[in-house]
Amino acid sequence: MNPKSMQRAPKAALLGAGALALILIVVIVLLVTGGGGDDGSDQAAAPPASSTPDQTQEQPGGNAAKATFEGDALPNYDLSSTRNAKGSKINASNVKSLKSKWTIALGQESQSQFGSYASTPVVVNGVVYSQDLASNVSAIDLKSGDVLWTKSYASPDQGPNGVNVGGGKVFGVTADSAFALDQKTGKELWKKELIRNAGEGLDMAPGYYKGLVYASTVPGNNGKFYGGGTKGILWALDAETGKKVWKFDTAPTKTWSKNNEEVNLGGGLWYAPSFDQQGNMYFGVGNAGPFPGTTEHPWGSSRPGKNLYTNSVVKLNAKTGKLKWYYQATPHDLYDWDFQNPPILATVKGKPAVIGSGKNGYVIALDRANGKVLWKRAVGKHNGHDKDPVYASKGQYSKLALNQEIYPGRLGGVIAPASTDGKLIFVGVVNNSVTYTANEKDAAQDSQTSTGELVAVDLDTGKIKWAVNYNTSVFGSTTVSNDVVFSTTFDGQIHASDAKTGKPLWDQQLPASSNSGVTVHDNVVIAAAGLAAGQGQTPSIAAYSLDGK
Repeated sequence: MNPKSMQRAPKAALLGAGALALILIVVIVLLVTGGGGDDGSDQAAAPPASSTPDQTQEQPGGNAAKATFEGDALPNYDLSSTRNAKGSKINASNVKSLKSKWTIALGQESQSQFGSYASTPVVVNGVVYSQDLASNVSAIDLKSGDVLWTKSYASPDQGPNGVNVGGGKVFGVTADSAFALDQKTGKELWKKELIRNAGEGLDMAPGYYKGLVYASTVPGNNGKFYGGGTKGILWALDAETGKKVWKFDTAPTKTWSKNNEEVNLGGGLWYAPSFDQQGNMYFGVGNAGPFPGTTEHPWGSSRPGKNLYTNSVVKLNAKTGKLKWYYQATPHDLYDWDFQNPPILATVKGKPAVIGSGKNGYVIALDRANGKVLWKRAVGKHNGHDKDPVYASKGQYSKLALNQEIYPGRLGGVIAPASTDGKLIFVGVVNNSVTYTANEKDAAQDSQTSTGELVAVDLDTGKIKWAVNYNTSVFGSTTVSNDVVFSTTFDGQIHASDAKTGKPLWDQQLPASSNSGVTVHDNVVIAAAGLAAGQGQTPSIAAYSLDGK
Protein backbone atom coordinates (compact mmCIF):
# COMPACT_ATOMS: atom_id res chain seq x y z
CA MET A 1 0.00 0.00 0.00
CA ASN A 2 1.05 3.60 -0.33
CA PRO A 3 -0.76 6.85 0.46
CA LYS A 4 -1.68 7.39 -3.19
CA SER A 5 -3.27 3.97 -3.57
CA MET A 6 -5.08 4.04 -0.20
CA GLN A 7 -7.89 6.53 -0.67
CA ARG A 8 -10.32 6.90 2.20
CA ALA A 9 -13.91 6.23 1.22
CA PRO A 10 -16.93 7.94 2.83
CA LYS A 11 -19.19 6.19 5.32
CA ALA A 12 -21.55 5.20 2.52
CA ALA A 13 -23.51 2.05 1.84
CA LEU A 14 -21.06 -0.73 1.01
CA LEU A 15 -21.06 -2.65 -2.23
CA GLY A 16 -22.42 -6.17 -2.72
CA ALA A 17 -20.29 -9.28 -3.12
CA GLY A 18 -21.21 -10.05 -6.74
CA ALA A 19 -20.36 -13.07 -8.84
CA LEU A 20 -19.60 -15.76 -6.28
CA ALA A 21 -19.98 -18.41 -8.97
CA LEU A 22 -16.44 -17.52 -10.03
CA ILE A 23 -15.02 -20.36 -7.99
CA LEU A 24 -11.81 -20.21 -9.99
CA ILE A 25 -11.04 -17.00 -8.18
CA VAL A 26 -11.38 -18.88 -4.93
CA VAL A 27 -8.90 -21.42 -6.23
CA ILE A 28 -6.40 -18.66 -6.97
CA VAL A 29 -6.87 -17.06 -3.57
CA LEU A 30 -6.52 -20.24 -1.60
CA LEU A 31 -3.66 -22.03 -3.30
CA VAL A 32 -1.45 -20.54 -0.62
CA THR A 33 0.32 -23.84 0.17
CA GLY A 34 -1.00 -27.42 0.90
CA GLY A 35 -1.76 -30.46 3.60
CA GLY A 36 -3.28 -32.55 6.88
CA GLY A 37 -5.36 -35.82 7.56
CA ASP A 38 -5.77 -39.01 9.60
CA ASP A 39 -2.48 -40.64 10.54
CA GLY A 40 -3.95 -44.02 11.36
CA SER A 41 -2.04 -44.21 14.64
CA ASP A 42 -2.56 -41.01 16.66
CA GLN A 43 0.98 -41.27 17.99
CA ALA A 44 3.24 -38.38 18.82
CA ALA A 45 6.98 -38.78 18.51
CA ALA A 46 9.99 -37.48 20.37
CA PRO A 47 13.06 -36.53 18.34
CA PRO A 48 14.60 -39.45 16.44
CA ALA A 49 17.83 -40.84 17.85
CA SER A 50 19.79 -38.85 15.28
CA SER A 51 17.65 -35.74 15.53
CA THR A 52 20.35 -33.09 15.67
CA PRO A 53 20.93 -32.91 11.88
CA ASP A 54 17.28 -31.84 11.50
CA GLN A 55 18.11 -28.68 13.42
CA THR A 56 21.25 -26.68 12.83
CA GLN A 57 22.77 -24.26 15.34
CA GLU A 58 24.44 -21.47 13.40
CA GLN A 59 25.26 -18.37 15.41
CA PRO A 60 24.79 -17.37 19.06
CA GLY A 61 21.98 -14.96 19.74
CA GLY A 62 22.60 -11.26 20.04
CA ASN A 63 21.97 -8.95 22.98
CA ALA A 64 18.53 -7.85 21.84
CA ALA A 65 16.28 -6.38 24.49
CA LYS A 66 13.54 -8.54 25.94
CA ALA A 67 10.46 -8.52 23.71
CA THR A 68 7.58 -6.37 24.86
CA PHE A 69 4.01 -6.56 23.67
CA GLU A 70 1.33 -3.91 23.71
CA GLY A 71 -2.25 -4.03 22.48
CA ASP A 72 -2.90 -6.55 19.71
CA ALA A 73 0.80 -6.59 18.86
CA LEU A 74 0.67 -10.12 17.49
CA PRO A 75 -1.33 -11.39 14.51
CA ASN A 76 -2.87 -14.01 16.84
CA TYR A 77 -3.48 -11.53 19.70
CA ASP A 78 -1.20 -13.25 22.21
CA LEU A 79 1.71 -15.68 22.37
CA SER A 80 -0.77 -18.55 22.82
CA SER A 81 -2.49 -17.80 19.46
CA THR A 82 -5.93 -17.62 21.09
CA ARG A 83 -7.25 -14.82 18.84
CA ASN A 84 -9.11 -13.64 21.94
CA ALA A 85 -9.37 -9.84 21.94
CA LYS A 86 -9.10 -9.38 25.69
CA GLY A 87 -9.97 -5.89 26.85
CA SER A 88 -12.37 -5.30 23.98
CA LYS A 89 -15.53 -3.34 24.76
CA ILE A 90 -17.58 -5.21 22.14
CA ASN A 91 -20.00 -7.83 23.47
CA ALA A 92 -23.32 -9.47 22.69
CA SER A 93 -25.30 -6.60 24.21
CA ASN A 94 -23.77 -3.83 22.08
CA VAL A 95 -22.44 -5.47 18.91
CA LYS A 96 -25.51 -4.36 16.95
CA SER A 97 -24.45 -0.74 17.40
CA LEU A 98 -21.29 -1.21 15.30
CA LYS A 99 -21.23 1.36 12.50
CA SER A 100 -18.78 2.32 9.77
CA LYS A 101 -15.83 4.33 11.06
CA TRP A 102 -13.58 4.56 7.97
CA THR A 103 -12.77 2.65 4.80
CA ILE A 104 -9.49 2.58 2.89
CA ALA A 105 -9.47 1.39 -0.71
CA LEU A 106 -6.55 -0.84 -1.68
CA GLY A 107 -4.94 0.27 -4.94
CA GLN A 108 -3.22 -1.59 -7.75
CA GLU A 109 0.08 -1.36 -5.87
CA SER A 110 -1.38 -3.68 -3.23
CA GLN A 111 -2.04 -6.63 -5.50
CA SER A 112 -0.55 -10.01 -6.26
CA GLN A 113 -2.20 -12.66 -8.41
CA PHE A 114 -3.95 -13.81 -5.22
CA GLY A 115 -5.74 -10.52 -4.56
CA SER A 116 -4.91 -7.44 -2.51
CA TYR A 117 -5.07 -8.60 1.09
CA ALA A 118 -4.90 -11.81 3.15
CA SER A 119 -3.63 -10.90 6.62
CA THR A 120 -4.72 -9.73 10.07
CA PRO A 121 -3.71 -6.15 11.00
CA VAL A 122 -2.27 -5.51 14.46
CA VAL A 123 -2.97 -2.49 16.67
CA VAL A 124 -0.47 -0.85 19.03
CA ASN A 125 -1.07 2.43 20.89
CA GLY A 126 -3.76 3.62 18.50
CA VAL A 127 -1.89 2.68 15.31
CA VAL A 128 -2.92 -0.09 12.90
CA TYR A 129 0.01 -1.90 11.26
CA SER A 130 -0.99 -3.57 8.01
CA GLN A 131 0.62 -5.49 5.13
CA ASP A 132 -0.91 -6.07 1.70
CA LEU A 133 -0.23 -8.89 -0.77
CA ALA A 134 2.52 -6.89 -2.50
CA SER A 135 4.35 -6.97 0.87
CA ASN A 136 3.90 -3.20 1.37
CA VAL A 137 3.52 -2.13 5.02
CA SER A 138 1.49 0.82 6.28
CA ALA A 139 0.85 2.44 9.63
CA ILE A 140 -2.71 3.78 9.89
CA ASP A 141 -4.22 6.00 12.57
CA LEU A 142 -6.90 3.89 14.26
CA LYS A 143 -9.16 6.84 15.00
CA SER A 144 -9.10 8.68 11.67
CA GLY A 145 -7.97 6.11 9.11
CA ASP A 146 -5.16 8.42 7.96
CA VAL A 147 -2.01 6.74 6.65
CA LEU A 148 0.93 7.75 8.86
CA TRP A 149 3.71 6.08 6.89
CA THR A 150 4.21 3.43 4.23
CA LYS A 151 7.13 1.20 3.35
CA SER A 152 6.76 -0.06 -0.23
CA TYR A 153 8.31 -3.37 -1.29
CA ALA A 154 6.38 -4.24 -4.48
CA SER A 155 7.12 -7.90 -3.77
CA PRO A 156 3.91 -9.86 -4.48
CA ASP A 157 3.35 -13.08 -2.53
CA GLN A 158 0.59 -15.61 -1.95
CA GLY A 159 -0.25 -14.82 1.66
CA PRO A 160 -1.41 -15.17 4.34
CA ASN A 161 1.26 -12.62 5.27
CA GLY A 162 1.13 -9.82 7.84
CA VAL A 163 3.33 -8.11 10.40
CA ASN A 164 4.36 -8.55 14.01
CA VAL A 165 5.19 -5.62 16.30
CA GLY A 166 7.53 -5.56 19.29
CA GLY A 167 10.61 -3.93 20.75
CA GLY A 168 9.98 -0.74 18.77
CA LYS A 169 10.04 -2.58 15.46
CA VAL A 170 7.64 -3.91 12.84
CA PHE A 171 8.67 -7.32 11.51
CA GLY A 172 7.49 -8.83 8.23
CA VAL A 173 8.53 -10.71 5.12
CA THR A 174 8.65 -10.08 1.38
CA ALA A 175 8.52 -12.87 -1.19
CA ASP A 176 12.19 -13.69 -0.56
CA SER A 177 13.34 -11.95 2.65
CA ALA A 178 12.56 -11.10 6.27
CA PHE A 179 12.80 -7.47 7.41
CA ALA A 180 12.50 -5.09 10.35
CA LEU A 181 11.15 -1.53 10.21
CA ASP A 182 11.27 1.29 12.72
CA GLN A 183 7.85 1.31 14.38
CA LYS A 184 7.56 5.12 14.40
CA THR A 185 8.85 5.97 10.93
CA GLY A 186 8.72 2.82 8.78
CA LYS A 187 12.43 3.12 8.00
CA GLU A 188 13.98 -0.23 7.11
CA LEU A 189 16.44 -1.36 9.80
CA TRP A 190 17.53 -4.65 8.23
CA LYS A 191 16.54 -7.14 5.55
CA LYS A 192 17.72 -10.75 5.20
CA GLU A 193 17.17 -12.98 2.15
CA LEU A 194 16.11 -16.51 3.16
CA ILE A 195 15.09 -18.44 0.04
CA ARG A 196 17.51 -21.02 -1.45
CA ASN A 197 16.25 -20.95 -5.05
CA ALA A 198 13.81 -19.24 -7.39
CA GLY A 199 11.05 -21.75 -6.61
CA GLU A 200 10.81 -20.90 -2.90
CA GLY A 201 9.13 -17.97 -1.20
CA LEU A 202 7.91 -16.47 2.08
CA ASP A 203 4.33 -15.46 2.82
CA MET A 204 3.73 -15.51 6.60
CA ALA A 205 3.50 -13.08 9.47
CA PRO A 206 6.75 -13.74 11.36
CA GLY A 207 6.96 -14.71 15.01
CA TYR A 208 8.75 -12.57 17.59
CA TYR A 209 9.83 -13.73 21.05
CA LYS A 210 12.60 -12.59 23.43
CA GLY A 211 14.83 -10.95 20.88
CA LEU A 212 14.38 -13.44 18.05
CA VAL A 213 12.31 -13.20 14.86
CA TYR A 214 11.02 -16.42 13.28
CA ALA A 215 10.31 -16.67 9.54
CA SER A 216 9.90 -19.71 7.32
CA THR A 217 10.30 -20.29 3.61
CA VAL A 218 7.64 -22.27 1.72
CA PRO A 219 7.89 -24.39 -1.46
CA GLY A 220 6.25 -21.86 -3.75
CA ASN A 221 5.87 -18.21 -4.63
CA ASN A 222 3.77 -15.83 -6.69
CA GLY A 223 5.37 -16.99 -9.93
CA LYS A 224 5.94 -20.71 -9.35
CA PHE A 225 3.84 -22.97 -7.17
CA TYR A 226 5.11 -26.22 -5.67
CA GLY A 227 7.97 -27.06 -8.02
CA GLY A 228 10.36 -29.87 -7.18
CA GLY A 229 13.44 -29.26 -5.05
CA THR A 230 11.74 -26.65 -2.85
CA LYS A 231 11.03 -26.81 0.87
CA GLY A 232 10.19 -24.87 4.00
CA ILE A 233 13.01 -23.96 6.38
CA LEU A 234 12.25 -22.11 9.61
CA TRP A 235 14.83 -19.46 10.51
CA ALA A 236 15.45 -17.70 13.83
CA LEU A 237 16.96 -14.25 13.28
CA ASP A 238 18.38 -11.74 15.72
CA ALA A 239 15.73 -9.03 16.06
CA GLU A 240 18.33 -6.24 16.25
CA THR A 241 20.47 -7.17 13.27
CA GLY A 242 18.69 -9.85 11.22
CA LYS A 243 21.66 -12.17 11.78
CA LYS A 244 20.81 -15.86 11.34
CA VAL A 245 20.83 -17.65 14.71
CA TRP A 246 19.50 -21.14 13.91
CA LYS A 247 17.41 -23.00 11.35
CA PHE A 248 15.03 -25.97 11.43
CA ASP A 249 14.35 -27.96 8.28
CA THR A 250 10.63 -28.81 8.20
CA ALA A 251 11.17 -31.27 5.32
CA PRO A 252 14.62 -32.78 5.91
CA THR A 253 15.93 -34.63 2.87
CA LYS A 254 17.43 -37.42 4.99
CA THR A 255 13.91 -38.84 5.47
CA TRP A 256 13.06 -38.63 1.76
CA SER A 257 14.39 -40.32 -1.36
CA LYS A 258 17.81 -39.02 -2.39
CA ASN A 259 17.12 -40.19 -5.94
CA ASN A 260 14.17 -37.79 -6.25
CA GLU A 261 15.41 -34.77 -4.36
CA GLU A 262 14.63 -32.53 -7.35
CA VAL A 263 11.10 -33.95 -7.58
CA ASN A 264 10.02 -33.89 -3.94
CA LEU A 265 9.00 -30.79 -2.00
CA GLY A 266 7.09 -29.64 1.04
CA GLY A 267 6.87 -28.17 4.52
CA GLY A 268 7.02 -24.58 5.66
CA LEU A 269 4.92 -22.38 7.95
CA TRP A 270 1.87 -20.31 7.06
CA TYR A 271 1.58 -18.47 10.38
CA ALA A 272 3.57 -17.16 13.33
CA PRO A 273 4.42 -19.81 15.96
CA SER A 274 2.93 -19.94 19.46
CA PHE A 275 5.12 -19.62 22.57
CA ASP A 276 4.73 -20.88 26.15
CA GLN A 277 6.15 -19.42 29.35
CA GLN A 278 8.85 -22.09 29.50
CA GLY A 279 10.54 -20.83 26.35
CA ASN A 280 9.12 -23.38 23.91
CA MET A 281 7.56 -22.70 20.53
CA TYR A 282 4.83 -24.60 18.64
CA PHE A 283 3.92 -24.39 14.96
CA GLY A 284 1.93 -26.15 12.26
CA VAL A 285 3.61 -27.34 9.05
CA GLY A 286 2.42 -27.49 5.44
CA ASN A 287 2.05 -30.54 3.21
CA ALA A 288 4.35 -32.82 1.24
CA GLY A 289 4.57 -33.03 -2.56
CA PRO A 290 4.29 -33.77 -5.34
CA PHE A 291 0.64 -34.63 -4.73
CA PRO A 292 -1.02 -37.01 -5.29
CA GLY A 293 2.23 -37.94 -7.05
CA THR A 294 3.55 -37.91 -10.60
CA THR A 295 2.86 -40.04 -13.66
CA GLU A 296 6.17 -41.80 -13.12
CA HIS A 297 5.78 -41.99 -9.33
CA PRO A 298 2.02 -42.23 -8.52
CA TRP A 299 0.60 -41.82 -5.01
CA GLY A 300 3.70 -40.11 -3.64
CA SER A 301 5.99 -43.07 -4.36
CA SER A 302 8.84 -40.67 -5.16
CA ARG A 303 8.87 -39.80 -1.44
CA PRO A 304 8.43 -43.07 0.51
CA GLY A 305 7.81 -42.91 4.23
CA LYS A 306 6.13 -40.39 6.48
CA ASN A 307 7.75 -37.28 4.95
CA LEU A 308 8.57 -35.59 8.25
CA TYR A 309 7.89 -32.94 9.43
CA THR A 310 5.14 -32.07 6.98
CA ASN A 311 1.50 -31.96 8.18
CA SER A 312 2.65 -31.81 11.79
CA VAL A 313 2.54 -29.83 15.02
CA VAL A 314 6.15 -29.33 16.08
CA LYS A 315 7.54 -28.22 19.45
CA LEU A 316 11.01 -26.67 19.62
CA ASN A 317 13.12 -24.85 22.17
CA ALA A 318 12.58 -21.26 20.99
CA LYS A 319 16.10 -20.14 21.88
CA THR A 320 18.09 -23.01 20.34
CA GLY A 321 15.75 -24.65 17.82
CA LYS A 322 16.16 -28.05 19.49
CA LEU A 323 13.33 -30.46 18.67
CA LYS A 324 11.20 -31.47 21.68
CA TRP A 325 8.47 -33.52 19.94
CA TYR A 326 6.28 -33.61 16.90
CA TYR A 327 2.84 -34.97 16.08
CA GLN A 328 2.19 -35.76 12.43
CA ALA A 329 -1.48 -35.50 11.55
CA THR A 330 -1.03 -36.96 8.05
CA PRO A 331 2.03 -39.05 7.26
CA HIS A 332 2.64 -39.33 3.49
CA ASP A 333 0.00 -36.78 2.50
CA LEU A 334 -1.64 -37.21 -0.91
CA TYR A 335 -4.25 -34.48 -1.08
CA ASP A 336 -2.68 -31.13 -0.09
CA TRP A 337 -3.92 -31.45 3.49
CA ASP A 338 -1.68 -29.02 5.41
CA PHE A 339 -1.89 -28.99 9.20
CA GLN A 340 -0.91 -25.36 8.97
CA ASN A 341 -2.79 -23.31 11.55
CA PRO A 342 -1.00 -21.75 14.53
CA PRO A 343 -1.49 -24.12 17.49
CA ILE A 344 -3.63 -22.70 20.29
CA LEU A 345 -2.09 -23.09 23.76
CA ALA A 346 -4.86 -23.77 26.27
CA THR A 347 -5.83 -26.26 28.97
CA VAL A 348 -7.85 -29.44 28.51
CA LYS A 349 -9.38 -30.62 31.78
CA GLY A 350 -6.73 -28.65 33.62
CA LYS A 351 -3.82 -30.08 31.60
CA PRO A 352 -1.64 -27.81 29.43
CA ALA A 353 -2.57 -28.61 25.83
CA VAL A 354 -1.88 -27.67 22.22
CA ILE A 355 -4.81 -27.46 19.79
CA GLY A 356 -3.91 -27.95 16.12
CA SER A 357 -6.09 -27.76 13.01
CA GLY A 358 -5.74 -27.78 9.27
CA LYS A 359 -6.96 -28.59 5.79
CA ASN A 360 -7.48 -32.27 6.66
CA GLY A 361 -10.67 -31.11 8.42
CA TYR A 362 -9.58 -32.11 11.91
CA VAL A 363 -9.14 -30.28 15.21
CA ILE A 364 -6.75 -32.19 17.48
CA ALA A 365 -5.84 -31.57 21.13
CA LEU A 366 -2.38 -32.72 22.20
CA ASP A 367 -0.69 -32.98 25.58
CA ARG A 368 1.71 -30.05 25.69
CA ALA A 369 4.37 -32.08 27.51
CA ASN A 370 4.69 -34.97 25.06
CA GLY A 371 2.40 -34.44 22.05
CA LYS A 372 0.07 -37.34 22.85
CA VAL A 373 -3.49 -37.06 21.55
CA LEU A 374 -6.08 -35.95 24.13
CA TRP A 375 -8.96 -35.84 21.66
CA LYS A 376 -9.53 -35.63 17.91
CA ARG A 377 -12.57 -34.16 16.15
CA ALA A 378 -13.51 -34.15 12.46
CA VAL A 379 -15.32 -30.99 11.33
CA GLY A 380 -16.96 -30.23 8.02
CA LYS A 381 -17.62 -32.74 5.27
CA HIS A 382 -15.59 -35.98 4.97
CA ASN A 383 -16.50 -38.83 2.59
CA GLY A 384 -14.28 -41.78 3.38
CA HIS A 385 -10.83 -40.78 2.11
CA ASP A 386 -9.15 -39.86 5.41
CA LYS A 387 -7.03 -43.03 5.44
CA ASP A 388 -5.92 -42.87 1.79
CA PRO A 389 -2.46 -41.54 2.73
CA VAL A 390 -1.99 -44.49 5.10
CA TYR A 391 -2.85 -46.93 2.30
CA ALA A 392 -0.39 -45.21 -0.05
CA SER A 393 2.42 -45.25 2.51
CA LYS A 394 1.92 -49.02 2.88
CA GLY A 395 1.83 -49.60 -0.87
CA GLN A 396 -1.84 -50.63 -0.79
CA TYR A 397 -2.57 -48.92 -4.11
CA SER A 398 -5.56 -51.16 -4.89
CA LYS A 399 -7.47 -49.16 -2.26
CA LEU A 400 -6.83 -45.92 -4.16
CA ALA A 401 -8.31 -44.65 -7.40
CA LEU A 402 -8.38 -41.56 -9.57
CA ASN A 403 -11.59 -39.80 -10.66
CA GLN A 404 -13.09 -39.95 -7.16
CA GLU A 405 -14.59 -36.94 -5.41
CA ILE A 406 -12.65 -36.26 -2.21
CA TYR A 407 -13.75 -34.27 0.82
CA PRO A 408 -12.06 -32.21 2.13
CA GLY A 409 -10.58 -31.01 -1.14
CA ARG A 410 -7.44 -28.96 -1.46
CA LEU A 411 -9.49 -25.80 -0.83
CA GLY A 412 -11.39 -27.37 2.05
CA GLY A 413 -11.12 -28.23 5.74
CA VAL A 414 -10.00 -25.68 8.30
CA ILE A 415 -8.21 -23.16 6.10
CA ALA A 416 -7.62 -20.39 8.65
CA PRO A 417 -6.76 -20.04 12.36
CA ALA A 418 -9.29 -20.86 15.05
CA SER A 419 -9.91 -18.91 18.27
CA THR A 420 -10.93 -19.74 21.84
CA ASP A 421 -12.65 -18.15 24.82
CA GLY A 422 -11.12 -20.74 27.18
CA LYS A 423 -14.16 -23.01 27.02
CA LEU A 424 -14.90 -23.44 23.32
CA ILE A 425 -12.79 -23.41 20.17
CA PHE A 426 -14.33 -21.56 17.22
CA VAL A 427 -13.41 -23.09 13.87
CA GLY A 428 -14.15 -21.83 10.37
CA VAL A 429 -14.74 -24.65 7.86
CA VAL A 430 -14.73 -24.85 4.07
CA ASN A 431 -16.69 -27.67 2.40
CA ASN A 432 -15.17 -28.02 -1.05
CA SER A 433 -14.18 -31.22 -2.86
CA VAL A 434 -11.51 -32.15 -5.40
CA THR A 435 -11.29 -34.85 -8.07
CA TYR A 436 -7.90 -35.89 -9.45
CA THR A 437 -8.02 -37.16 -13.01
CA ALA A 438 -4.30 -37.98 -13.05
CA ASN A 439 -1.44 -38.28 -10.56
CA GLU A 440 -0.44 -34.63 -10.57
CA LYS A 441 -1.69 -31.47 -8.89
CA ASP A 442 -2.52 -29.79 -12.20
CA ALA A 443 -5.04 -32.56 -12.86
CA ALA A 444 -7.10 -31.42 -9.87
CA GLN A 445 -10.70 -30.46 -10.54
CA ASP A 446 -12.01 -28.40 -7.63
CA SER A 447 -15.72 -28.35 -6.95
CA GLN A 448 -17.51 -25.38 -8.48
CA THR A 449 -19.64 -25.03 -5.35
CA SER A 450 -18.41 -24.40 -1.85
CA THR A 451 -20.13 -23.86 1.50
CA GLY A 452 -18.90 -22.84 4.94
CA GLU A 453 -19.47 -23.54 8.60
CA LEU A 454 -18.67 -21.94 11.92
CA VAL A 455 -18.22 -24.75 14.45
CA ALA A 456 -17.84 -24.49 18.23
CA VAL A 457 -15.89 -27.38 19.76
CA ASP A 458 -15.75 -28.05 23.51
CA LEU A 459 -12.18 -27.50 24.68
CA ASP A 460 -12.28 -30.24 27.33
CA THR A 461 -14.01 -33.00 25.37
CA GLY A 462 -13.71 -32.22 21.66
CA LYS A 463 -17.48 -32.49 21.24
CA ILE A 464 -19.25 -30.14 18.85
CA LYS A 465 -21.46 -27.76 20.83
CA TRP A 466 -23.03 -25.90 17.92
CA ALA A 467 -22.51 -25.19 14.23
CA VAL A 468 -23.73 -22.48 11.85
CA ASN A 469 -23.95 -23.09 8.10
CA TYR A 470 -23.09 -20.48 5.46
CA ASN A 471 -23.69 -20.43 1.72
CA THR A 472 -20.07 -19.52 1.00
CA SER A 473 -16.68 -20.52 2.39
CA VAL A 474 -15.19 -19.38 5.69
CA PHE A 475 -11.69 -18.51 4.48
CA GLY A 476 -10.85 -16.04 7.27
CA SER A 477 -9.75 -16.75 10.83
CA THR A 478 -12.21 -16.41 13.70
CA THR A 479 -11.82 -13.88 16.53
CA VAL A 480 -13.42 -13.81 20.00
CA SER A 481 -14.51 -10.63 21.76
CA ASN A 482 -16.03 -11.35 25.17
CA ASP A 483 -19.17 -13.40 24.37
CA VAL A 484 -19.08 -12.71 20.60
CA VAL A 485 -17.22 -14.65 17.91
CA PHE A 486 -16.46 -12.88 14.63
CA SER A 487 -15.99 -14.65 11.30
CA THR A 488 -16.00 -13.70 7.63
CA THR A 489 -17.31 -15.48 4.55
CA PHE A 490 -16.10 -15.29 0.97
CA ASP A 491 -19.17 -13.32 -0.11
CA GLY A 492 -17.72 -10.38 1.84
CA GLN A 493 -19.86 -10.68 4.95
CA ILE A 494 -18.68 -10.13 8.52
CA HIS A 495 -20.66 -12.30 10.93
CA ALA A 496 -20.93 -11.73 14.68
CA SER A 497 -22.35 -14.75 16.51
CA ASP A 498 -23.21 -15.48 20.13
CA ALA A 499 -20.25 -17.48 21.44
CA LYS A 500 -22.46 -19.69 23.62
CA THR A 501 -25.12 -20.59 21.07
CA GLY A 502 -24.02 -19.52 17.59
CA LYS A 503 -27.05 -17.24 17.29
CA PRO A 504 -26.45 -14.44 14.72
CA LEU A 505 -26.05 -11.04 16.37
CA TRP A 506 -24.78 -8.71 13.61
CA ASP A 507 -23.83 -8.93 9.94
CA GLN A 508 -22.11 -6.42 7.71
CA GLN A 509 -21.41 -6.38 3.97
CA LEU A 510 -17.82 -5.49 3.06
CA PRO A 511 -16.90 -3.64 -0.18
CA ALA A 512 -15.56 -6.83 -1.81
CA SER A 513 -15.06 -10.54 -1.21
CA SER A 514 -12.97 -11.59 1.77
CA ASN A 515 -10.52 -14.32 2.69
CA SER A 516 -9.23 -12.54 5.82
CA GLY A 517 -10.24 -12.58 9.46
CA VAL A 518 -10.95 -9.52 11.61
CA THR A 519 -9.04 -7.56 14.21
CA VAL A 520 -10.95 -6.41 17.29
CA HIS A 521 -9.40 -3.67 19.42
CA ASP A 522 -11.15 -1.70 22.17
CA ASN A 523 -14.45 -0.68 20.49
CA VAL A 524 -13.30 -1.20 16.88
CA VAL A 525 -13.57 -4.09 14.39
CA ILE A 526 -11.20 -3.99 11.41
CA ALA A 527 -11.86 -6.26 8.43
CA ALA A 528 -10.32 -6.59 4.99
CA ALA A 529 -12.11 -7.25 1.71
CA GLY A 530 -9.12 -8.30 -0.35
CA LEU A 531 -10.57 -9.62 -3.60
CA ALA A 532 -12.73 -8.01 -6.28
CA ALA A 533 -14.74 -11.07 -7.32
CA GLY A 534 -17.62 -9.19 -8.90
CA GLN A 535 -18.43 -6.06 -10.87
CA GLY A 536 -18.15 -2.85 -8.86
CA GLN A 537 -16.29 -4.40 -5.94
CA THR A 538 -13.43 -2.41 -4.40
CA PRO A 539 -10.77 -4.24 -2.33
CA SER A 540 -10.61 -2.31 0.93
CA ILE A 541 -9.84 -2.27 4.63
CA ALA A 542 -12.90 -1.26 6.65
CA ALA A 543 -13.20 -0.23 10.30
CA TYR A 544 -16.40 -0.34 12.36
CA SER A 545 -16.83 1.01 15.86
CA LEU A 546 -19.55 1.19 18.49
CA ASP A 547 -21.87 3.97 17.28
CA GLY A 548 -19.30 4.88 14.61
CA LYS A 549 -17.12 6.75 17.12
